Amino acid sequence: MTGSAHVESRQRRTLLIVLALNALLFVGLGLGGLVADSSALLANAVDNASDSVVYLISFLAVGRALAWKRRAARVSGVLLLVFAAGVLLDAGRRWWFGAEPIGWTMIGLAVVAAAVNLVCLHLLRRLEGDDVNLRAAETFSFNDFASNGGIIVAGGLVLWLGQSWPDLVVGVLVAGVAAKGGLEILEDAGKDPEARRETSDGEA
Repeated sequence: MTGSAHVESRQRRTLLIVLALNALLFVGLGLGGLVADSSALLANAVDNASDSVVYLISFLAVGRALAWKRRAARVSGVLLLVFAAGVLLDAGRRWWFGAEPIGWTMIGLAVVAAAVNLVCLHLLRRLEGDDVNLRAAETFSFNDFASNGGIIVAGGLVLWLGQSWPDLVVGVLVAGVAAKGGLEILEDAGKDPEARRETSDGEA
């Protein structure tokens, strides 16, 4: 096996692992969000669902031409923006009709999700290569980890204050983080490879 083929094989294997982990998080956080009546958990679950699709796209992009990879990354970025809009709509619905989130469930599931996302981030950062889809995948895992921390804080505030607004606030913030990540991925995918290389050299 050539060096390039070995790198691509490792990329595919890693992306399949993080895809499976994110799919499991989607199921677990989704069920937990319904049971706990938590906008933040449901937002995180939908985020992991969109991540799973993105990891699948990234997996299919390994070894393909640069133009194909950039198109795949654009799809990833758009998916994140769509996800963000959906979370904002759900948070608005819960604010209007009311919700009673369960703080301990939010905290427990967020801790588990944070640990899983740390594993995903570690695996992705060990991969070789300067690939727009790999950078997108890493962005998603980092965003998820940050969102998990916000849910832990929200769960604590829900328990302390006995009110639902911290859960809604974090749900909106998760949407904001996702939107920012989506815009960054679209910007990265639109850059000329030479310009990106010059930027990286200038920052070194």
